[in-house]
Amino acid sequence: MKAENNHFAKAEMLIRKPVSEVFQAFINPEITRKFWFTKGSGILEQDTKTVWTWEMYGFSLTVTTHVLQENKKIVIEWGDPDETTIVEWLFSPLNENETFVSITNSGLKGDSDKIIDQVRNSTEGFTLVLAGAKAYLEHKIQLNLVLDRFPKGLA
Repeated sequence: MKAENNHFAKAEMLIRKPVSEVFQAFINPEITRKFWFTKGSGILEQDTKTVWTWEMYGFSLTVTTHVLQENKKIVIEWGDPDETTIVEWLFSPLNENETFVSITNSGLKGDSDKIIDQVRNSTEGFTLVLAGAKAYLEHKIQLNLVLDRFPKGLA
């Protein structure tokens, strides 16, 4: 097995909602902003670029959607222009009201310390995103997990 096979982060979660509703939550910024970024320039569409903004951090990035298979899969490329990574969402309906979501961030580069740092940060980040999505979709509660991960005033 090649060492680069360990150069990815993964987070997974069961969300007790139909697959179509869960899929929409990740492609429609009007829903996604309830649990992840604060602004999106548009709905994700295959072979298009979209800007996601986290206003609380004064940060934006451009994502390129490479694959969009309705209710099944999303694949985007994001990051600094010289260090992009691939993020893949897989949506697996377990029944008509339960969807298992798997998010993998791959293509991480650098020395082992940098890769370990990226894996830790990405796993933590996508775990918070999935937990926020679950709370919002199942209970209409906005937990503000991404907002509260780096509160103002904390060094």
